Amino acid sequence: MFFTYIKYIIDRIVYGKDEGKIMLYDYLIVGGGLFGSVFAYEAKKRGKKCLVIDKREHIAGNIFTEEIEGIQVHKYGAHIFHTSNKQVWEYMNQFAEFNHYVNSPIAVYKDEVYNLPFNMNTFSKMWGIKRPEEAQHIINEQISALGIEEPSNLEEQALVLVGKDIYEKLVKGYTEKQWGRPCKELPAFIIKRLPIRFIYDNNYFNDRYQGIPIGGYTQIVKKMLEGVEVKLGTDYFEFIKENKDIAEKTVFTGMIDEYFQYALGVLEYRTVRFETEILDTKNYQGNAVVNYTDGEVPYTRIIEHKHFEFGQQEKTVISKEYSLEWKQGMEPYYPVNNEKNNFLYEEYKKLASKESRVIFGGRLGSYRYYDMDKVVEQALKLAEAELS
Repeated sequence: MFFTYIKYIIDRIVYGKDEGKIMLYDYLIVGGGLFGSVFAYEAKKRGKKCLVIDKREHIAGNIFTEEIEGIQVHKYGAHIFHTSNKQVWEYMNQFAEFNHYVNSPIAVYKDEVYNLPFNMNTFSKMWGIKRPEEAQHIINEQISALGIEEPSNLEEQALVLVGKDIYEKLVKGYTEKQWGRPCKELPAFIIKRLPIRFIYDNNYFNDRYQGIPIGGYTQIVKKMLEGVEVKLGTDYFEFIKENKDIAEKTVFTGMIDEYFQYALGVLEYRTVRFETEILDTKNYQGNAVVNYTDGEVPYTRIIEHKHFEFGQQEKTVISKEYSLEWKQGMEPYYPVNNEKNNFLYEEYKKLASKESRVIFGGRLGSYRYYDMDKVVEQALKLAEAELS
């Protein structure tokens, strides 16, 4: 009888299973990645009590870095922070000092090496020319010779943007590996534009601010979540069965279709498999990011992690990335934002609008691929609207 009474009191006061409904937390935040952590940090500053849960055994989501051989390894792929938003740049710098790393990837096609993005260094290597007008002339001639007026697929769209040589060596193989199907079978709108620079500049991004946090990204999220209760290795759908009324509101950063038990259908993603190796050499490839654009090479790129922080360690760590078709149970990385999936997402969005106590956000909750600065912007915007 005593234990029954105690359970009744707990149910009533803590879990809100009565008319009074005194919740234990203001916000249950599902996902300890960048979006959820920024929101938790802002909510905590405003005196809100939050619980962050994550199905993984670590915080920081896909920006998680772990130290191996003294090197900060980007476990879920390269993450280079870049933004033109001064407010976001200063916001992130309160949690870590950023170095001056500039993303300048290179592309390997068979035995040839090219600079990315497409710039005068690329064109000089490809055609043996020096001046911008020479490169423009070659590209324009190739585009004119194709006679494509209305591109009907990705291949045709890319050809009318960059011409035959660049497409065949630096676009076709990489894109087909990334999407898992021939370019002729991909819609044209996937490549709205391909950046071409007629200057000798290998900086991949145009943003004013760019860098890598010295000591990795995990420390940033750890600081954001100081003073916030965190439960790792916790599946939301199992957790909520026993804790239905644990919080006033839920911030859900998982897959929106999974939240609704795939009631309208399954949204499509591409996923990535990583093969990470420790090598007994100081310098394996001489650059942090090397793309392999030849279709016969099974991986899309190799990351050498030490170069993000100009490391001089005696060993090095590399990760090969393989793009794969996503299946339920796998980690979703890149939304397939074609017409069919975008329509399905809009239908799920209608369902989400009826959930008065649930807020959907982040890459999976919004079914959009976001750069990190846009994730921070989105989380701060939500915090301002929700917590002011």
